[in-house]
Amino acid sequence: VQLQASGGGLVQTGGSLRLSCTASKRTFSNNAVGWFRQAPGKEREFVATINWRGGDTYYTESVKGRFTISRDNAKNTVYLQMDSLKPEDTAVYYCASARSSSSTSQGSQYQYWGQGTLVTVSS
Repeated sequence: VQLQASGGGLVQTGGSLRLSCTASKRTFSNNAVGWFRQAPGKEREFVATINWRGGDTYYTESVKGRFTISRDNAKNTVYLQMDSLKPEDTAVYYCASARSSSSTSQGSQYQYWGQGTLVTVSS
């Protein structure tokens, strides 16, 4: 599976962006998908995850109520809608496909990773 993350960019505080993660060469419709991010000088951290059907989602505390993960298996795409963005959301965002169908926040449970898309939130 090859994953392509897109949709990053520069936005002001309070703005919105929608990231997309599209799979090619093989579907990931049977796998959970997660979004992670890595800010400059920091370790990669979990952001959100969604199970294979889309009925189970989980978010890190700092983005709850602001970010929404969803998926369209017919399009082989997972989305991360990011609203009310803050400067501390600035990071490279990565999508990843899990080994299982169940949502998980553990990076070690993810098998395939996209190349990342940069999100910059200006104050």
